[in-house]
Amino acid sequence: MFEIVKNKDMLSECFYIRREVFVKEQGVPLENELDSFEEESIHIIGYDKNHVPFACARFRPYNNAAKVERVAILKPYRKDGYGKTMMHAIERFAKDKGYNQLVLNAQVQAQGFYEKLGYIQTGPVFIEENIDHIKMYKNI
Repeated sequence: MFEIVKNKDMLSECFYIRREVFVKEQGVPLENELDSFEEESIHIIGYDKNHVPFACARFRPYNNAAKVERVAILKPYRKDGYGKTMMHAIERFAKDKGYNQLVLNAQVQAQGFYEKLGYIQTGPVFIEENIDHIKMYKNI
């Protein structure tokens, strides 16, 4: 269901999901959604049973941890446990790459989701792209 992106077609599918979620739904400008970390990041994509892409995320080196970013699930697939499954996959992939800690900037609306997965808040609320965020981490 979730796998590491292996080619440009898979990466294009990730970018499509991110445009749908962050640009269309949340109003993030496209020029801010795609950034200079795309190439150094390890991208993850989720496919449903019909091989339709529906979720994505990425992680990259960040100090001594892996920073998880751009976690996105298309609206029809939300509330079905896929977010939890994807985060567990990311944790497994990051651990396989030698990381023992994940950090992320969660949207405040998703803070409870991440807390249920064992992530801990590490700072105050801050605004990024006009959306409230919170820094969190988890040792894996």
